[in-house]
Amino acid sequence: MAFYRPATYQRPLAITLLIALFALPTALTAGGQEFYISFASRVLIFALAATSLNLVLGFGGMFSLGHAAFFGAGAYAAAICMSSGITDALLALPLAMAAAGLLALIIGALSLRTRGVYFIMITLAFAQMAYYLFISARSWGGDDGLPLAGRMTLGGLSLGSDSALYYAALACLALVIAFLGRLAEARFGRVIQAIRENETRMEALGYPVFRYRLICFALGGALAGLAGALLANLTGLASPNLLQWMQSGTLLVMVIIGGVGYLYGGVVGAVVLLSLEEGLSGLTVHWHIGLGVLLLGIVLFAPRGVAALFGKRHD
Repeated sequence: MAFYRPATYQRPLAITLLIALFALPTALTAGGQEFYISFASRVLIFALAATSLNLVLGFGGMFSLGHAAFFGAGAYAAAICMSSGITDALLALPLAMAAAGLLALIIGALSLRTRGVYFIMITLAFAQMAYYLFISARSWGGDDGLPLAGRMTLGGLSLGSDSALYYAALACLALVIAFLGRLAEARFGRVIQAIRENETRMEALGYPVFRYRLICFALGGALAGLAGALLANLTGLASPNLLQWMQSGTLLVMVIIGGVGYLYGGVVGAVVLLSLEEGLSGLTVHWHIGLGVLLLGIVLFAPRGVAALFGKRHD
């Protein structure tokens, strides 16, 4: 499995899309469709979470079923910050990333000593342990979750409106995509890709394979924590359901739909999956059938994902 960068023509296309996304809340408000601003924010947040998993899976070659643990940890960290009087996102969001990244560092330090199906199962086990930990923590709401008293501010500007939170999520996603694009071209990025392709050879060349993989795993966890913190602000609740293994499965499906190892794979997958859910759930409760048909079509006609139709191999 290789890592892919966008084709040359995609850069101006991405800039055009970014401008369109910037104007989206204004257009929706003018059309009386303010509800979809909240939906668009949700798409952006899940795109960020799926991108963080794509870093671990497509970039680092680590098939994790425990990514939801970091997603949920970021949400709880944001809620705890709010309850502790830390309402500025400039401080709370980095703290959420640090908490999720630290959790990923601990889990990764233990999980990365295994390989293959054992790694998959141990990450799943840790995620379930985290889920039951938050379920049993009565001081953090237990089954009911931990509600936020309100939305955060951002350098003195309130994120109380859906449009403000939308722009915050858009800015975070754009910065993360730009960062990962640069990371892929940096020495760390090239080394971690080489490790994914041939770990034994990189060990023989003297590279600290475990350390590189652990940093990649922790970075993915920190970015998932950022997404979780933003989602907690959107919904007003840090729910233990965010840590369930099914949430990890949802993020994994997004990555597969979008394209494993493609820079925009997580974004494309989140847009496709959530748009499909939104469109079909209003027509039938069996909207998952449509998802199954989509996955079948991708396996048969676009096995590398939707983003592969527009991507370019990273040499």
